[in-house]
Amino acid sequence: MSEFDFEKPVRGRRFLAALTGATMRNSLLVVLLLFALYIPVGMLLSSRIEDDTTFTPPPPPTNGSNAIAMTAALILRETDQHNWTPNDPFFLPGYYLDNTPEFQTGIMLALGRFSTEMMDQIGRTRGSSQTDPDLSAAVDYLKSAPDVWVWSPSVSLLPTTASDQKYRNAAQRLTAYNLRLSNGQALFERRADNLIALVDRISNDLGSMSAIIDQQILNGRTMMFDSRADNVFYGIKGRLYAYYLILREVGMDFQNVIREREAHSAWAQMLDSLHESAILDPLLVMNGDPDGLFLANHLTTQGFYLLRARTQMREISQILIR
Repeated sequence: MSEFDFEKPVRGRRFLAALTGATMRNSLLVVLLLFALYIPVGMLLSSRIEDDTTFTPPPPPTNGSNAIAMTAALILRETDQHNWTPNDPFFLPGYYLDNTPEFQTGIMLALGRFSTEMMDQIGRTRGSSQTDPDLSAAVDYLKSAPDVWVWSPSVSLLPTTASDQKYRNAAQRLTAYNLRLSNGQALFERRADNLIALVDRISNDLGSMSAIIDQQILNGRTMMFDSRADNVFYGIKGRLYAYYLILREVGMDFQNVIREREAHSAWAQMLDSLHESAILDPLLVMNGDPDGLFLANHLTTQGFYLLRARTQMREISQILIR
């Protein structure tokens, strides 16, 4: 065999090795490019602030509660129809979002507050009687932290129940309560004192939200650009949006009490204020000086409608107590 014939297969192997190496490098570049596109494109697809104030749940069973039906429907909308982003792990696009997780978490906070009032007041005869088992279980599920994935080392080294699954369980227990209510096996005390207690508790929650806004406005003045203003804005927006929908349905559940106490006008005005706060949706949330000339302060605007709704809730309590 000549020297040329001996080197020919060696050169062939070198060529194949170089070709294989180039292919691997190109494949790696393609994977990196796809990953680089996956995150931002996925963020765009995962980002969803659904503040549709015409959202209507499936009708409750006969003699069931409209507000309970709304609570269960909102939970299932945010966990099943939408992606629950607050507990997305780092390899999912939702992990890199901030406004959507804040909005969804805000919704759950409001639903948890309402469910607690249902358990403590409306869902039993008096404070000394036994709590409803379905309402109690739903409250426990809704108290769960919003950011727990199926495997969260900070919670457990073993697989655990994800936040969104616990919220789904809450929706199931709320639906079960409504079915039992329809069959006369559960209580929904449509008394004026229960409605007053619910409105007062939500009013207090609005007061805590106004304190959060005030603190963020003060803190934001020390920065050129307040990167946390949008987090605060959308967290509170989620709570106000959920409260608007819940209280709209509560008005139907307690329509006889509201009619008898002639609180129609005050109730409608309160819903209008919550509605205006729930649909605020600036392109960019700014935390400028409240009296600034060029930079807006969207937290101040949000706080105005929030405090107006709170004042109207207090007026409703005064009307109902007469």
